[in-house]
Amino acid sequence: MSVKIITADNFEVEVLNAEKTVLIDFWATWCGPCQMLSPTVDAFADKHPEISVCKVNVDEQPGLAQAFGIESIPTLIVMRDGKVVNHSLGVIPMEKIEELVK
Repeated sequence: MSVKIITADNFEVEVLNAEKTVLIDFWATWCGPCQMLSPTVDAFADKHPEISVCKVNVDEQPGLAQAFGIESIPTLIVMRDGKVVNHSLGVIPMEKIEELVK
């Protein structure tokens, strides 16, 4: 599995300067819907090595959550060339994640 844990320290390298499309999962340990979505995001990462799949724990990285205006979780953000191109709120199935990154 190739899910990367994103922090303020590696955000620029792993997200802003990524050569691939990036999918970021903003989540928290106490969030039930986040726990429901997490295995789907992990499976997506396994199925789609051409996408850089990342996770940001909003409790551990409040600055990143604030920078993206995250007000509810789980939130998925799709980025290309350092810019947000799509997003989704709440638990969604694999097929919807695949549509999100197209």
